[in-house]
Amino acid sequence: MAKKSDFDNPRRFLDPKVVARISQLDLRARQVVEGFLSGMHKSPVYGQSVEFVQHREYMPGDDLRRIDWKVWQRSDKFVIKQYEAETNLRSYVVVDASESMLYGKDKHRRLGGLYKYDYVATAAACLAYLTIKQQDSCGLVTFDSEVRESIPPRSSQRHMDAVTKALHVSNPREKTDPLKIMRQVAESMPSRGLVLIFSDLLCDREPLFKGLEMLRHRRHDVMMFHILDDDELTFPFSGMTKFEGLEAQPDLLCDPRSLRDGYLEELELYLTEVRRGCTKIGIDYTLLRTSDYMDAVLSKFLFQRMSTRANPARR
Repeated sequence: MAKKSDFDNPRRFLDPKVVARISQLDLRARQVVEGFLSGMHKSPVYGQSVEFVQHREYMPGDDLRRIDWKVWQRSDKFVIKQYEAETNLRSYVVVDASESMLYGKDKHRRLGGLYKYDYVATAAACLAYLTIKQQDSCGLVTFDSEVRESIPPRSSQRHMDAVTKALHVSNPREKTDPLKIMRQVAESMPSRGLVLIFSDLLCDREPLFKGLEMLRHRRHDVMMFHILDDDELTFPFSGMTKFEGLEAQPDLLCDPRSLRDGYLEELELYLTEVRRGCTKIGIDYTLLRTSDYMDAVLSKFLFQRMSTRANPARR
């Protein structure tokens, strides 16, 4: 069982067992990205790099060193070699720190498990660590109705201290304003990149999808990790129960057995709406539950991303 002092350590989000399992895998953006550092990801900007793409006609002012003299010898035409530059992946990890992410905190800590916020903060920290380890840059945004913490993308190992500390101080509170937050994230990313969103998505779907569409309109590659507690997915309650309201919702005293069938039916409709909405926009959607083994979840995600490398989708 974890000691109380462990919960005060920001580095707790870097689970060594999870990091060990995923450290040999690569995080790959599914689409072409722009960047400024030397990395492992293809850029739409042609430059002097290692992979030849095509020829184009010589224009006055072009660098003479880029003329393909072999083509000139064969055709008496001046053409320029164009290459596809390799650039750095710039990514943002966006973590929901609204009050509903506290659900099950006392129970999970008593049993030595992770409640929703601790779960996604750990997953976010591990993916940030992996991204930086492969010499790409990763930033962080935590939010409720406002941006709580914002860490710009960096690629140094020391940057992880700033990431874990920001996750540590973002104690969940307040409601969620997804449209406002996604707009601010989009404005903070001037070039195309990867956005990893971790949230329980307990908010109005219309502003959520508008915010996500804004990110996709700017051609960011977006991943949605939808976290829910096992209780929220199975509704295992019995006997007279008082449900404590979160995010300004009132408390409810009732017999949960009379609500279970209706709740599970509405839950399925809600999950279907969210999943289809993300797919329609072009966002990869993954449902997580707090009982999932995190190393298995992240390994599966990374293998899926790696499988797209040979044939990246340029959306």
